[in-house]
Amino acid sequence: MKLNWRDDRMWLVVFIAAAALASGMHWRFPRQAGGFTRVAQRRPAGDEAWTQLDGSQWKLADHRGQVVLINYWATWCEPCREEMPGLAAVAREDATKGLAVVGVAMDDGGDVAARVRAFAARMKIPYTVVLPAPEKSLGPREVALPTSVLIDRQGRIVKTYHGAVEREDFAKDVAAALAES
Repeated sequence: MKLNWRDDRMWLVVFIAAAALASGMHWRFPRQAGGFTRVAQRRPAGDEAWTQLDGSQWKLADHRGQVVLINYWATWCEPCREEMPGLAAVAREDATKGLAVVGVAMDDGGDVAARVRAFAARMKIPYTVVLPAPEKSLGPREVALPTSVLIDRQGRIVKTYHGAVEREDFAKDVAAALAES
């Protein structure tokens, strides 16, 4: 069966449209800066506590007075890996200004701690990495990855991010949260 020029042109248009769509789909994250919950409407973040990779406990209550950024991620999550360098940069830049960053690795299966420890070393993650207790209600099936939660100095949720976040957005929001009294 021979295609006529109109069929050929239609396929060319389809090809060009598909190529344009595919080129724009590289993990370009939507902008997420701003949009804080008003102070009077913020709710407490709770008494979160997780096991660090060295076996010690990390407790949110120990970080009152600091702005905390909790990042839920997994080693197998491509958008999580894409946002990590920006998150690491913000963690390094703002640690001395009162920011605490904690990464909650939502991996499951056998030998999770060893896998996450190796991944964190390979990625040179500069912030604390923890594992949730298996019995916790917040698990990999109940949170989209990556998800991040920004918490103010009083332990209240300022903002929740769904999906990967650009470094500039984390930096802008962290700076605004650090500037709050």
